[in-house]
Parts: sequence; C-alpha cells; structure tokens
Amino acid sequence: MKAFWREFVRNRSGVAGLAVLALMVALALLAPVLTDRVGLDVTRAQFPRWQPPAADYWLGTDHTGRSVLLQTWWGARVSLTVGVAATLLSVGVGSVVGLAAAHFGGWLSGLLMRVTDFFLALPALVLAICLSTVLPRGIGTIVLAIGATAWPATARLVRAQTLAVEARPYIERAKVLGGGHLHIIGRHVLPGVFPLVLVNTTLTVASAIIAESTLSFLGLGDPGLVSWGSMLHEATLHGAVSQGAWWFLLPPGLGIVLVVLAFTLCGRALETVLNPRLRVS
Repeated sequence: MKAFWREFVRNRSGVAGLAVLALMVALALLAPVLTDRVGLDVTRAQFPRWQPPAADYWLGTDHTGRSVLLQTWWGARVSLTVGVAATLLSVGVGSVVGLAAAHFGGWLSGLLMRVTDFFLALPALVLAICLSTVLPRGIGTIVLAIGATAWPATARLVRAQTLAVEARPYIERAKVLGGGHLHIIGRHVLPGVFPLVLVNTTLTVASAIIAESTLSFLGLGDPGLVSWGSMLHEATLHGAVSQGAWWFLLPPGLGIVLVVLAFTLCGRALETVLNPRLRVS
C-alpha cells in the first residue's frame, strides 16, 4: 500500500481528482449536519423568486424561491449515491458473468456471451428510459436501469483479462495439483483481474453519474428528491434561459463536470499505477 500510494501521488492530475472527490463526498455527508433539508420544500421557500446571487443566497434562487446553493448541495448526495450504487451493481454483475464465461467455457460461455452481445446491441439510454418509465419512480429504479445497461462492457473486459490470466503456466500447475474452481478463481485469477476491475469501476462511476443526470433531466428521476439532473430539468421546464437565470443552470452543470472529471482523473491515475507500461520515466 505504501508503494501504491507513493506511485499514485506522483500523478498530479490523479491527486487533484482525489482531492475534488474527497471534498465532494465530505460536503455530501455533512449536508444534514450543516444545512436544513426543510429549505428544499417548495411550500416553505423563504426567498424571492429568480433572484441572482446575493449575500443572503450565495447562488441565487429558483422559480419557487428556494436556494440554489442548498439544492446543489443536497443534489450531490443523490447523484453520488446513485452513481456509486449503479456502478457497484453493474461491475458486480459484469465481473461474475465475465469470470464464469472465461473460466468454465463451453456452452455456458457461449450462452453468457450471447446474452452480453444482446445487451450490447441495445441502445443503453433507450433501455434505461424504458425501465425508468415502466418501473415505479425512485432511486432504486434508476440504479437498476443504469446497472442493467452498463454491465456488458465490464463483462467483456473481465472475460478477456481472465482468459489472459488463465493462459499462464502457474494456472495449469494449480489445476494439475488438484486446485478446485474456487481455489483457482479466488487465489490466482482474481488477483490478476482485480486491478482492471478497480480502474473500470472508477471510470464507470463517471458514466453512471452522467446517466443519472440524463434520466433526471428527462423527468424520469425521483420527484421527491433533488439531484443535479432534476435541477437542470426544473430550470429548463420553468424557463431559466428566458429569465436569464444563469445561476440556476451553472451550479448543477459544473457539479456534474467536476465529479465526472475527478473520477476520470482518478481512474487514469490508477491505471498508470497498476500498469507499469503506462508510466512515464
């Protein structure tokens, strides 16, 4: 771990991304402590409508008189939660499918890969919209919709890496010595596949946050929760552009850009650390 961290901090962009993520996560976790959620209720708005940034409301107000800063702050909780949960679901399913297809082979591999190809052929956004429309509105539905459309890419990556690992001589020796499936996968295959899964996870979180923002922007998110995508949806729906209310559009947009960029920088830095061939001497 010391060697890993020492190599990671040499990548300045990765450290910058990690710092931004740490700040975002800290603010999201401290939102219930430092702010009052009552301010998100449209029936208890305290400020005038469509007010530009001022001393009382640092990022201005929306069409209902709610603080844009408060919405942006609480929206980070929803966006990060959905992004991480959907990523864990998609990476978990994709890793299991990829490992099983590569390790066991035969008819099982053919079946799993045909299912994977079927999901890859489907437009991911269209499938996510269909699931979000048919199923009840809520965070769980969005997580399921994103996870169900994002796992095939992970499955193909994990399958390719597993095939490369199992082609090595020590895997053959383990089989000759009587190692079972669980022993070979747990002790030999997973350590070789885990670095790829870790890098893919950080990059998938960024894609999941964009997907959540897209679904919420289209009005398919949870109507009872505030997220960055729902803020953009409300801004578009109530004419923030015609009102010249740039302060209602800019904060959630910048939040999405910063978090996605931070996760991407961390993922690239992890890839550089775990793959020595990518390091610049």
